Amino acid sequence: MDGAIVVRANGGSEVLEWTQSDPGQPGPGEALIRHTAVGLNYIDVYQREGLYPLELPFTPGMEGAGRVEAVGEGVADLSPGDAVAYTGNGPAGSYREGRVLPRSRLVPLPDGIDEQTAAAIMLKGCTVEYLVRRTFPVREGHVVLLHAAAGGVGLLASQWLKALGATVIGTVGSEAKAELARANGCHHTILYREEDVAERVKQITDGAGVHVVYDSVGAATFEGSIASLRPRGTMVTYGNASGPVPPIQPLVLAQGGSLFLTRPKLGDYYTSAEESADGCAALFDMVTSGKVRAHIGQTFALEHVADAHRALEARETVGSTVLVVGS
Repeated sequence: MDGAIVVRANGGSEVLEWTQSDPGQPGPGEALIRHTAVGLNYIDVYQREGLYPLELPFTPGMEGAGRVEAVGEGVADLSPGDAVAYTGNGPAGSYREGRVLPRSRLVPLPDGIDEQTAAAIMLKGCTVEYLVRRTFPVREGHVVLLHAAAGGVGLLASQWLKALGATVIGTVGSEAKAELARANGCHHTILYREEDVAERVKQITDGAGVHVVYDSVGAATFEGSIASLRPRGTMVTYGNASGPVPPIQPLVLAQGGSLFLTRPKLGDYYTSAEESADGCAALFDMVTSGKVRAHIGQTFALEHVADAHRALEARETVGSTVLVVGS
């Protein structure tokens, strides 16, 4: 039997229960993975709370990395001991020591990317990939407003955007986080607790506004994000850290200058093995080339994941948080 986190009722971090569970054996086209590292993401909080409802009871977690322990019939390209990782284009369940997964969800790790790094970048890095390459394809000369620029997605996005030649304006909650964001690619930072974001954006851009906003915060930042866009700019709202965005009238987009609004999610950009392979290859290339590096700001033992959730919700974390398994 393996250790696993189970949620039996939606609620606060106290509902994250450490228990014993049998991962089972791999069937045809499957592999049994022994996790060594699991990524922490805000979607885990949404699922725990019930904002993104899952059938109870469930094991949270959308990404992980580890070693292949056994393979099922028909899996010829993986062997026990191989290092692999996976991202969030499938059911939750990574908060456990061992897990059976379809071979199609697993990505062999290239040399130069260890398992903790993989756990820190898979969901966050693939999110950045589809946001900057496919939701709004960023090009040299674009000006971007990036919320939560010192968070796990934010630090990866800042580096990727800088490598693309964009000018990056990042919002952060403290001067320490501003320094971290600037060190990772932000050309300008805005202290959202002290400054009016839209006003500062207009100052920085000489009144023009930005081409695109990437906003994972949600309700608290939406209006300021819309006001920061230039005519025909694109608002990408992809998270709800402060709560979901309330309904808006389409006329607001016209009044802002014929704006575009989208609410993407990873599963719609990683719909096939081919799309997943392309997205992961782009991410791994950015990391192995040195253009993007993971920033693991803190680690927690998997069985202490409730502490990690509390720190994430209190905005006490920086960069990526990794849950270490079996240490």
